[in-house]
Amino acid sequence: MSSLWPARIFCALTALSLAACGQQPQQAAPPPPAVTVAKPVQQTVTDFDEYVGRFVAVSNVEVRARVSGYLDKVHFQDGQIVKEGDSLFTIDPRPFQNTLAQVQANLSQAKANLAFAEADLGRGQQLVRDKTITEQTFDQRTQSFRSAQASVAANEAAVKQAELDLAFTELKAQISGRIGDRRVAPGNLVTGGTTGTTTLLATIVSTDPIRFEFTVDEASYLRYERILKSSNDASARGKGIAVKLKLIDEKGFDHNGKIDFIDNVIDRQSGTIRGRALVDNPTGLFTPGMFARIQVPGSRPYQALLVPDEAVGTDQARKFVFVVNADNTVVQKYVTLGQLVDGKLRVVQEGLAPEDRVIVNGMVRARNGIKVTPQDAGAKPQQGTPGAAPAAGK
Repeated sequence: MSSLWPARIFCALTALSLAACGQQPQQAAPPPPAVTVAKPVQQTVTDFDEYVGRFVAVSNVEVRARVSGYLDKVHFQDGQIVKEGDSLFTIDPRPFQNTLAQVQANLSQAKANLAFAEADLGRGQQLVRDKTITEQTFDQRTQSFRSAQASVAANEAAVKQAELDLAFTELKAQISGRIGDRRVAPGNLVTGGTTGTTTLLATIVSTDPIRFEFTVDEASYLRYERILKSSNDASARGKGIAVKLKLIDEKGFDHNGKIDFIDNVIDRQSGTIRGRALVDNPTGLFTPGMFARIQVPGSRPYQALLVPDEAVGTDQARKFVFVVNADNTVVQKYVTLGQLVDGKLRVVQEGLAPEDRVIVNGMVRARNGIKVTPQDAGAKPQQGTPGAAPAAGK
């Protein structure tokens, strides 16, 4: 029996050792995660609609000759900027100079004939009173005087036409703008006149200011009309409304313009109406035919709640924000969003209250229903009436 005690003692010690190894100290629960919260910003915003359109020149002039002749000189480089009144082409003026000299000589002869006929008529007036000449002879002198007057008038008109033809040999720019390439080289015959067979020499398009044309769908047009009718600008039909534009390689709408025309009919095939804006183009960056996007005010200014765009999450097709309530519990709120303002703040149309504390930093640590340690975001974004960009283009 004494031989069993060591075995029993060994088994007891082994059991106690195994029991001691199985006991683990209890760990403390982790503290609530820290998040940054801020109340929605309240400020005045305006909804904007976005459209695609093209730039078009205010003026487009085809340079054509008014007289026929051989092209003598070209006074510009292809594609350069020209000013109104600059000389562009010269047609050989020598035939027109000769014609002018000839009609001027004819005018001098007609004036000499008029002077003689006037003097002859003056003498005839006294002679007919003295019965020295007959009435028929006096009538003939009167007729000669009137014919001489008509001849002078005809020759004066011929001189003016010849002077015009000579002036037309020097083709000048009718507008300021950018000229295209020359269509005819010096030495070629140019056909002038006022018919459709005249020779096209070049084209000039104005560059500053420039117009931007776009189309608006019928539903949006009706919305704009109702907005205008509720204001004092109903008679102007949107003229003077400020718009913003951006080019295809730009991120922001940094160019300003004003609406200057709305068409008077809606296109039957497309159901759209044409609008036009006038844009300053001092650097010549905008070129006729270039595509761009335009922002048109789509509402009257109104008060809205805005949150940082990064504070908005996506749950399948729905948008939400995390809000911290009074007992620091996270609540998930589904919201209806509007446009993006200044590229940072997102308009919340529905689902949020002004007093809500929205999680703006630490969303990855937040879950619906958990406790958090909220920290105030500090200074609010600067308030004002910013420009805005739509969430989706039209």
